[in-house]
Amino acid sequence: MADVLVVTSKIKKLVREKSGMNTSQETIEQLSLAIERLLERGIESAKADKRKTVMGRDIVVDHL
Repeated sequence: MADVLVVTSKIKKLVREKSGMNTSQETIEQLSLAIERLLERGIESAKADKRKTVMGRDIVVDHL
């Protein structure tokens, strides 16, 4: 993976506070990949609407 798209320290802090658990580097990588996929879909949605701005409505989270 090329870039980490999340703030690792913030993710680790949230997981620790919510569960007392540690966070693996693989988790950070998977979160970054998930964000990249969401953004790719958001970009396509904005392009389909002929906009140059990706908006909140373009980011659709299917499985929460």
